[in-house]
Amino acid sequence: MSNTQHSSANSWLTLLLAGGFEVGYALCVGGSHGFTRLTWSLIAVVFFLLTLWALSVALRTIDVGIGYAVWAGIGSAGAALLSPVFFDESLTPVQALWLAVIIAGVVWLKLADRPEATPESAEALNAEHITATPRETPSAQH
Repeated sequence: MSNTQHSSANSWLTLLLAGGFEVGYALCVGGSHGFTRLTWSLIAVVFFLLTLWALSVALRTIDVGIGYAVWAGIGSAGAALLSPVFFDESLTPVQALWLAVIIAGVVWLKLADRPEATPESAEALNAEHITATPRETPSAQH
Protein backbone atom coordinates (compact mmCIF):
# COMPACT_ATOMS: atom_id res chain seq x y z
CA MET A 1 0.00 0.00 0.00
CA SER A 2 1.45 3.35 -0.98
CA ASN A 3 1.77 6.22 1.49
CA THR A 4 -1.11 8.04 -0.21
CA GLN A 5 -3.42 5.02 0.09
CA HIS A 6 -2.30 4.44 3.68
CA SER A 7 -2.93 8.09 4.56
CA SER A 8 -6.37 7.98 2.92
CA ALA A 9 -7.30 4.80 4.80
CA ASN A 10 -6.16 6.34 8.08
CA SER A 11 -8.17 9.48 7.35
CA TRP A 12 -11.31 7.48 6.70
CA LEU A 13 -10.78 5.45 9.88
CA THR A 14 -10.29 8.69 11.80
CA LEU A 15 -13.47 10.07 10.24
CA LEU A 16 -15.32 6.92 11.32
CA LEU A 17 -13.97 7.44 14.84
CA ALA A 18 -15.11 11.09 14.72
CA GLY A 19 -18.57 9.87 13.74
CA GLY A 20 -18.59 7.52 16.72
CA PHE A 21 -17.62 10.38 19.02
CA GLU A 22 -20.42 12.44 17.46
CA VAL A 23 -22.92 9.70 18.30
CA GLY A 24 -21.64 9.72 21.88
CA TYR A 25 -21.93 13.50 22.01
CA ALA A 26 -25.51 13.51 20.67
CA LEU A 27 -26.61 10.82 23.12
CA CYS A 28 -24.98 12.60 26.06
CA VAL A 29 -26.59 15.91 25.14
CA GLY A 30 -29.93 14.12 25.12
CA GLY A 31 -29.17 12.58 28.50
CA SER A 32 -28.05 15.89 29.95
CA HIS A 33 -31.58 17.35 29.61
CA GLY A 34 -30.33 20.72 28.43
CA PHE A 35 -27.06 20.46 30.38
CA THR A 36 -28.92 20.24 33.70
CA ARG A 37 -27.40 16.86 34.68
CA LEU A 38 -23.74 17.25 35.55
CA THR A 39 -22.40 13.78 34.68
CA TRP A 40 -24.09 13.63 31.27
CA SER A 41 -23.01 17.22 30.60
CA LEU A 42 -19.34 16.58 31.40
CA ILE A 43 -19.26 13.44 29.26
CA ALA A 44 -20.94 15.41 26.44
CA VAL A 45 -18.16 18.03 26.59
CA VAL A 46 -15.51 15.27 26.38
CA PHE A 47 -17.22 13.69 23.36
CA PHE A 48 -17.60 17.13 21.77
CA LEU A 49 -13.86 17.83 22.05
CA LEU A 50 -12.98 14.35 20.80
CA THR A 51 -15.29 14.57 17.78
CA LEU A 52 -13.94 17.97 16.77
CA TRP A 53 -10.35 16.79 17.12
CA ALA A 54 -10.89 13.59 15.12
CA LEU A 55 -12.90 15.42 12.45
CA SER A 56 -10.20 18.06 12.02
CA VAL A 57 -7.51 15.37 11.67
CA ALA A 58 -9.57 13.47 9.08
CA LEU A 59 -10.24 16.63 7.07
CA ARG A 60 -6.52 17.11 6.47
CA THR A 61 -6.82 14.71 3.52
CA ILE A 62 -10.58 14.27 2.95
CA ASP A 63 -12.48 17.05 1.18
CA VAL A 64 -14.41 19.14 3.70
CA GLY A 65 -17.80 18.75 2.00
CA ILE A 66 -17.54 14.96 1.78
CA GLY A 67 -15.97 14.54 5.20
CA TYR A 68 -18.54 16.72 6.93
CA ALA A 69 -21.42 14.95 5.18
CA VAL A 70 -20.11 11.53 6.22
CA TRP A 71 -19.46 12.70 9.80
CA ALA A 72 -22.93 14.22 10.11
CA GLY A 73 -24.52 11.13 8.54
CA ILE A 74 -22.78 8.78 10.97
CA GLY A 75 -23.72 11.02 13.89
CA SER A 76 -27.36 11.44 12.98
CA ALA A 77 -27.96 7.82 11.96
CA GLY A 78 -26.07 6.47 14.98
CA ALA A 79 -27.91 8.71 17.43
CA ALA A 80 -31.27 7.82 15.87
CA LEU A 81 -30.52 4.09 16.01
CA LEU A 82 -29.16 4.14 19.58
CA SER A 83 -31.48 6.64 21.25
CA PRO A 84 -34.27 4.03 21.63
CA VAL A 85 -31.73 1.85 23.48
CA PHE A 86 -30.74 4.58 25.97
CA PHE A 87 -33.90 6.67 26.19
CA ASP A 88 -37.65 6.21 26.02
CA GLU A 89 -37.81 6.86 22.29
CA SER A 90 -39.09 4.87 19.35
CA LEU A 91 -37.90 4.18 15.83
CA THR A 92 -40.62 3.50 13.29
CA PRO A 93 -40.06 1.33 10.21
CA VAL A 94 -40.34 4.42 7.98
CA GLN A 95 -37.67 6.20 10.05
CA ALA A 96 -35.47 3.10 9.88
CA LEU A 97 -35.88 3.04 6.10
CA TRP A 98 -34.70 6.64 5.73
CA LEU A 99 -31.81 6.01 8.11
CA ALA A 100 -30.81 3.12 5.82
CA VAL A 101 -30.81 5.61 2.93
CA ILE A 102 -28.46 7.89 4.92
CA ILE A 103 -26.15 4.97 5.71
CA ALA A 104 -26.14 3.87 2.05
CA GLY A 105 -25.26 7.44 1.07
CA VAL A 106 -22.33 7.47 3.49
CA VAL A 107 -21.06 4.17 2.03
CA TRP A 108 -21.37 5.50 -1.54
CA LEU A 109 -19.51 8.68 -0.60
CA LYS A 110 -16.65 6.55 0.72
CA LEU A 111 -16.61 4.40 -2.41
CA ALA A 112 -16.60 7.52 -4.60
CA ASP A 113 -13.43 8.71 -2.83
CA ARG A 114 -11.30 6.01 -4.43
CA PRO A 115 -8.74 7.55 -6.78
CA GLU A 116 -9.12 6.75 -10.45
CA ALA A 117 -6.24 5.09 -12.26
CA THR A 118 -4.79 7.43 -14.87
CA PRO A 119 -1.97 6.85 -17.33
CA GLU A 120 0.13 9.35 -15.36
CA SER A 121 -0.35 7.47 -12.08
CA ALA A 122 0.53 4.18 -13.78
CA GLU A 123 3.72 5.72 -15.16
CA ALA A 124 4.62 7.11 -11.73
CA LEU A 125 4.04 3.71 -10.12
CA ASN A 126 6.19 2.06 -12.79
CA ALA A 127 8.95 4.64 -12.26
CA GLU A 128 8.82 3.98 -8.50
CA HIS A 129 9.19 0.26 -9.13
CA ILE A 130 12.14 0.75 -11.47
CA THR A 131 14.03 2.99 -9.05
CA ALA A 132 13.25 0.70 -6.11
CA THR A 133 14.56 -2.39 -7.92
CA PRO A 134 18.29 -2.93 -7.38
CA ARG A 135 20.20 -2.70 -10.63
CA GLU A 136 23.10 -4.81 -11.55
CA THR A 137 26.28 -2.87 -12.08
CA PRO A 138 28.75 -4.08 -14.64
CA SER A 139 31.80 -5.54 -13.00
CA ALA A 140 35.01 -3.69 -13.55
CA GLN A 141 37.34 -5.36 -15.99
CA HIS A 142 41.00 -5.55 -15.14
